[in-house]
Amino acid sequence: MHDFIWDLDGTLLNTYPAMVAAFQQAVRVLGGQVSADETYQLMRQHSVGMAERTLAERYGWDWQAIRAGYQQVEPTLQVAPNAFAGAEQVLAKVQAVGGHNYLMTHRGTSALTYLQRAHLTTYFTDFVTAAQPFPRKPDPAALNYLLTKHQVDRSQAVMVGDRNLDIDAGHNAKIAGYLFDVDHLITVTSHPELQVDQLTALLPRIK
Repeated sequence: MHDFIWDLDGTLLNTYPAMVAAFQQAVRVLGGQVSADETYQLMRQHSVGMAERTLAERYGWDWQAIRAGYQQVEPTLQVAPNAFAGAEQVLAKVQAVGGHNYLMTHRGTSALTYLQRAHLTTYFTDFVTAAQPFPRKPDPAALNYLLTKHQVDRSQAVMVGDRNLDIDAGHNAKIAGYLFDVDHLITVTSHPELQVDQLTALLPRIK
């Protein structure tokens, strides 16, 4: 593959520890309780939205109350998330062979701040964040925007993410999908062309 579209949370940067802590705090403020393990599994296997709805249904809350608390707390805890081992090496090789890295994340413009703090920004050609009005993955609209804007050959492009919805988004955009499942937690339903638990395992696929 030559052109890589990357998810951010759980793929390039390990943002989950702060996300889990923020979610637990939001639930506690409302008078409930949820374990870190359950929170992490809901987020990794599904989404933050699924975690919000699961706890809201359990306690009879409005899920938006959980979201409001979570969104208030998470930025204060998410200061400088660490890049996963091998992230810079893989991004650099894509660039070295004349390929391009693109970001497609549901996170807002804070994603660019975190990439900068991890010293990864210079490896990217373009970014799509929640600041742009695209529907959420697995809808392919944001990927199609990047692929069309930069005239990417879809036969040499891939979406890399840590959840089934990332792979489904790639397939919906008629490109390949690589699943990064660092802790073997995902029940895979998306038929990725490659599944890895270390980012460096992607290096042989970069041409």
